[in-house]
Amino acid sequence: MNSKNRFSPLWLALSAVVGIFIGTFYANHFSGNRLNIINSGSNKLSNLLYIIDDQYVDTIDMADLVEKAMPIILSELDPHSVYISAKDVMTANDDLRGSFSGVGIEFTIRNDTLRVQNVVKDGPSEQAGVLAGDKIVTVNDETFTGSILTNEEAMHRLKGPKGTKVKLGIMRYGENKLRQITVTRGEIPMKSVTAAYMLDDETGYVKIKNFGENTYPEMLVALAELSQEGFQQLVIDLRGNTGGYLQSAVQIANEFLPKNRLIVYTQGRRSPRQDYRSDGRGSYQNMPLVVLIDEGSASASEILAGAIQDNDRGTIIGRRSFGKGLVQQPVEFNDGSMMRLTIARYYSPSGRCIQKPYTSGMDRNYEEDLMIRYQHGEFFSQDSIKHDGPEYHTKNGRVVYGGGGITPDIFVPEDTTHYTSYYKEATMSGLILQFGYDYTDENRAKLREYDDVLSLAKFLRRQNIVDKFATYADKHGLKRRNLMIQRSFKLLEQFVESRIIYNMLDEESWLKYLNQNDPAIRETLRVFKEGSAFPKAE
Repeated sequence: MNSKNRFSPLWLALSAVVGIFIGTFYANHFSGNRLNIINSGSNKLSNLLYIIDDQYVDTIDMADLVEKAMPIILSELDPHSVYISAKDVMTANDDLRGSFSGVGIEFTIRNDTLRVQNVVKDGPSEQAGVLAGDKIVTVNDETFTGSILTNEEAMHRLKGPKGTKVKLGIMRYGENKLRQITVTRGEIPMKSVTAAYMLDDETGYVKIKNFGENTYPEMLVALAELSQEGFQQLVIDLRGNTGGYLQSAVQIANEFLPKNRLIVYTQGRRSPRQDYRSDGRGSYQNMPLVVLIDEGSASASEILAGAIQDNDRGTIIGRRSFGKGLVQQPVEFNDGSMMRLTIARYYSPSGRCIQKPYTSGMDRNYEEDLMIRYQHGEFFSQDSIKHDGPEYHTKNGRVVYGGGGITPDIFVPEDTTHYTSYYKEATMSGLILQFGYDYTDENRAKLREYDDVLSLAKFLRRQNIVDKFATYADKHGLKRRNLMIQRSFKLLEQFVESRIIYNMLDEESWLKYLNQNDPAIRETLRVFKEGSAFPKAE
């Protein structure tokens, strides 16, 4: 055997060892570096996306992957930090912006057809001749019925830049021919003060639906109109008001508070405490005041209610509010999308944090809090309200509680005396809304003879409306239960009549009708009559 052949096995062995060593070195070194880069703080996510895009087995739409990931990431922070896609940003801001550009109708979708429920007074559609009850079946000569018809698609087609035109193909009751109406889009006001009228000779009533850009000037106009009617005391209805802009709530509170009273303050990890105080220029600093709240009152509503309560400026009536006290800062992205990131918390003047407790991530108990409260009996008994937070004190020394939300000074339970399973199913199924629309649509000519809430309600009371609804519901899957219908008769009558009044008149008329028998309104008038709107020291 020559020397070359003798050393071949040795060279092979050495080559194998060197190969293993080099392979292990490179694997450990470069793999380790890559992992270190990925695991280093804020670079981890961007590197993860880069590697997926570069090496994943299939082609991935990275933009779509990011869109899906953003909401999940933010949901791990708190319940109110959210991501809004570019296509949804405008819709998300419309309610608070004060106006949007469109045709000016309120619609509902029934049997795959777009039906005009109400027409905005003096809006583009009314000026063009569109009537409540019209069915829109084509848009710009394209059929717009069937499965293509959704709320989102309808909004997309009907909204548009001011001054642009949209051609609507309309089927009108009693006509067999398609009517073509061209509407020039215009600015449609989104009112947040939806009612302002006198409850009696002395008591003004204002309903604030949300806190948007124009809420404060709308409130001033409403108060000026009530002044013309001689109001001496005021109730502000914030029930169901989910909030909005902090500044609007502060401006309204300022109208009722003496100078240099704390209205609210915000504070966060990177947001130093910021106080919002009254300037003493308010026009209604001494007027008896009641504020109505319930479990649907949140955010800016709780700021206003908390400012009035903690300063002993008025009486809060209703049920414990929602407990949303996190401050969101909007952050816009280049593609038009945005996120609302929580940067601070709201605190009432006494120091209460308005935000109810939550855990990071998907907190099921937080999402189902109102249902848990309901099952716990909180809507029906003041004694069922849990006060987990510490005690605080108002300006006069009255005890108020932290732990989330604003607990009213006077509790008004939800009245379920005449609730039945039939009534619950009638309301939850949407059948009352459907019947209300159909009845309105079929009887518009007659109903138009009554242009105020009292006369229309009086007419409807003679129409045996509950029996008509029960017959309609029976044909649509809700079996007639005469004993339950009798027990829930007043509730059914009020709900059905209110929807017809809403369809024929407006939101203020609807509220006037409902407030006639509202226990919170009755309690408000009692407080005013007894002269106890200004809370006394304990």
